[in-house]
Amino acid sequence: MSTRTRQVDSREHGWCLAANRWCARGVVRAYFRGVSRLGDGAFWYALMVGLVLLDGWRGLDASAQLAATGAVALILYRKLKRWTKRPRPCAADSRIYAWIAPLDEFSFPSGHTLHAVSFTVVAVAHYPVLAWLLLPFAASVAISRVVLGLHYPSDVLAATGIGIGLATLSLWISPVLA
Repeated sequence: MSTRTRQVDSREHGWCLAANRWCARGVVRAYFRGVSRLGDGAFWYALMVGLVLLDGWRGLDASAQLAATGAVALILYRKLKRWTKRPRPCAADSRIYAWIAPLDEFSFPSGHTLHAVSFTVVAVAHYPVLAWLLLPFAASVAISRVVLGLHYPSDVLAATGIGIGLATLSLWISPVLA
């Protein structure tokens, strides 16, 4: 490992440690735990059902695209985690506490972030009016992963890039019909 790589790893580790300390405040911990749990899927499933109920066939088309994008995201992030096998910050440093139980063993990339970003991009392409709700929620999900001690910032940044790319591909393959 190069000196430069060690410096970047050390800096990123320091950011994780500092962010994780925010959860010592009960209100911060409760907020990010709640956001993380909603990001497990409940928020996105409710969104898909809501789109169908409120917008019929058009909502069903959007929800089908969200579901397909989510399925590809699931396969992709699981394969990447098995390939990289990057330990979570809470496993690499006993000073970093996992404020919520992780869903799997490895850190890279953040599946929560990948899903939140890809779902947000696809949903906003179909329903731009939802941006006011989905953008802050997706950002909160991404931040929650670092604050809760489960991911490094690079896990979240990579997942953001992968999520944007996946959503863009999904929209390119199946363009939004206005």
